[in-house]
Amino acid sequence: MVLTPDDAVARLARPGAGLLLDLDGTLVDSEPVHREAFRLAFADRGWDVPDDVVRQFAGRRAVEVFPVLDGPWCGEDPRTLTAAVIAATHRTTARPVPVPGAAELLGACRSVGLPVAVVTSASRAWVGEVAGMLGVDPDGLAMVTAEQCERGKPDPEPYRRGGELLGLRPADLVAVEDTPAGLTAALRAGVGRVVGVTTSQPPDALRAAGAHETAADLLALAAAVAARR
Repeated sequence: MVLTPDDAVARLARPGAGLLLDLDGTLVDSEPVHREAFRLAFADRGWDVPDDVVRQFAGRRAVEVFPVLDGPWCGEDPRTLTAAVIAATHRTTARPVPVPGAAELLGACRSVGLPVAVVTSASRAWVGEVAGMLGVDPDGLAMVTAEQCERGKPDPEPYRRGGELLGLRPADLVAVEDTPAGLTAALRAGVGRVVGVTTSQPPDALRAAGAHETAADLLALAAAVAARR
């Protein structure tokens, strides 16, 4: 099923509704940056890692993936490896690009008073950078970041904290994600509806992971929220 404005209005117009938004791949298309950073960090160690293996890190904390994913890094300190990948992001030629409709969606939520929070496995500092790209004051943006969670996606903890932050029941929330790991986290947290954005995964993969609807971007959802005025 493809997301339409009517679908979004029906789900978000209910009393007590709220919106939980992933960051990377949902509000900003940064996956090319992350993939290049992994390739650079691996090349520094002389590792030739296939793209399908690199994709296993999408939407998840690298420090939690390295210990459980087979690869040339077995036996190495995952924190050291993760630090190397983060450092490599400063050498990438790719640049993050806002997903169409991201700024409009956040602005519409603010205008109509719809509770919204960003739920990400990334750092608070990175949320601040992305907020700046979108013209949003990070100090006024509710967020759940890596610093606040013991476990990252696909564990439900980030989305549970997102619901608690908004003071809303999980069943009344809509989550927007771009990876199977993120969708799994939202569903395991009891989020009522999950929307998959196809910036990094095809629609079939997102639906197989549990997405109720899919969309190419956030334009329709932004228009649906704005229509609540």
